[in-house]
Amino acid sequence: MEPFNSVTGIAAPMMAANIDTDVIMPKQFLKGIDRNGLDKGVFFDQRFLADGGLNPAFILNRPEWRNAAFLIVGPNFGCGSSREHAVWGLRQLGVRALIGTSFAGIFNDNCQRNGVLTLTLPAADIGRLAQAASDPLRNQITVDLPQQHIRAGNEKFNFAVDELKKQMLLQGHDAIGFTLQYQQEIRDFEQRYFAAFPWLSAQNEKHI
Repeated sequence: MEPFNSVTGIAAPMMAANIDTDVIMPKQFLKGIDRNGLDKGVFFDQRFLADGGLNPAFILNRPEWRNAAFLIVGPNFGCGSSREHAVWGLRQLGVRALIGTSFAGIFNDNCQRNGVLTLTLPAADIGRLAQAASDPLRNQITVDLPQQHIRAGNEKFNFAVDELKKQMLLQGHDAIGFTLQYQQEIRDFEQRYFAAFPWLSAQNEKHI
């Protein structure tokens, strides 16, 4: 995964409550056998017209918010089914972080595992960030993960973040990559364990 350090980019407001994973990634995009092309599926019914053309009214299609790196979102974002495709598609579309008051639990976990930072801020702060993001002249923000703050113009918003999530994102690790940092410790434990309980070793299975 791409490490997340201090990222500057365009923020787009999507403040509707309860945007679910079927809206983020409609079911017809779950049929593939790999993750390729999921960026097209993100918000498909909102981004595209019936004839396949881009919907000019949708925020992410407008020139001022195209290629947004951040979404300022409404409460309970990512509710509904647990489809991980929703997060894969957001990341392929270029979204680095989601900033809101609350996120659905499984969706939030999927974001952490796939390199999308989720930040929970008080409603008043989200309101001010949404105002800035709604203004094409002020919609560029910086999310500084090491320092744990967001800068939007002259305003700074501090945020808390789980230390494990922070370290995984800073290093660009998924769960497997993070675990593999400790492979020597794992091997050392296995040697001690099987030395104490040799009958459990796979090497001794043929003798059982």
